[in-house]
Amino acid sequence: MGSTSARIAVDAMGGDHAPAEIVAGAIRAQQELGVEVLLVGDRDQISLALKQHTNISPSQVQIIHAEEVVEMGEEPLTALKRKPKASIRVAMDLVKNNQADAVVSAGHSGAAMAAALLRLGRLPGIDRPAIGAVFPTAMLNKSVLILDVGANVDCRPKFLEQFAVMGSIYSQYVLGMSEPKVGLLNIGEEACKGNEQSLKTYQLLEQNSQITFIGNAEGRDVLTGKFDVIVCDGFVGNILLKFAEAVGEIVLQTLKEELSAGWQGKLGATLLKPSLRRFKQRVDHVEHGGGLLLGVAGVCIISHGSSQAPSIKSAIRLAKEAIDHQVLDRIKVWDQNPDPSEVSN
Repeated sequence: MGSTSARIAVDAMGGDHAPAEIVAGAIRAQQELGVEVLLVGDRDQISLALKQHTNISPSQVQIIHAEEVVEMGEEPLTALKRKPKASIRVAMDLVKNNQADAVVSAGHSGAAMAAALLRLGRLPGIDRPAIGAVFPTAMLNKSVLILDVGANVDCRPKFLEQFAVMGSIYSQYVLGMSEPKVGLLNIGEEACKGNEQSLKTYQLLEQNSQITFIGNAEGRDVLTGKFDVIVCDGFVGNILLKFAEAVGEIVLQTLKEELSAGWQGKLGATLLKPSLRRFKQRVDHVEHGGGLLLGVAGVCIISHGSSQAPSIKSAIRLAKEAIDHQVLDRIKVWDQNPDPSEVSN
């Protein structure tokens, strides 16, 4: 599928390093991906951050003023009601009013999800949205999509079934898996393993003709490449996500320390530099940018609170890929039409 033009609303005030790093990542994305960027937040602070950059196209980078911010310690719904001019809410309204094609935020993830539900609503047939995160696997050029990784702490079996369908559509059309293999995260591979939720979910997935369900996925199976999509509730998924990120960071740090010790290590580091760069690209969560909030009526990317410029650029790339591959339209028709490929290409 060919690339399309995209207008991305970026919550410039969200995240630990806002607005400087958010603006820097947005500028990189505009210049490298050709997207139009709407920076949402305090005009004075954003303008100051923009002064650090050159060759900015005024027609491709605009500021949308929003004078309020949802802080990390605030309760999402209460804050959104009390702060109608919060940057994340203004960004969502841009999508709702067709002034933007997607939202990217590294701010309060609960507020981003609540704002998406309140302002954009759910897609037909979807009871709960899910955050999908892409993990690297042991197989070269193959990833696995895990969902949910934080949107829903408690899930009914039918929610997990919907996650599996949405994940299959995303895996097929964005990640390029022709027939995504779906697994249910569980404590054993046998169908009889797990709690009541797992047993009921297993039956629903096994009976769903719209996905290719191949059984339970144990923790050791997650990164093998055996599965293309793995479903779980947001409580378990969020722990898995952060554990995997920590392991990746530890491996990278350990390699850096070992290869910088002594002349032999430094010589080896020089020889291995291209391979180490590719390794970092595969395991570093910065390269993935965040997760797509699947199930709401708009493209929404939720990034890490610690995101810096490279992560924001990657998040905007994820948003553009979802737009280019018509992910929303394909999910809209899944429960009316078993073949989402009938969406125009």
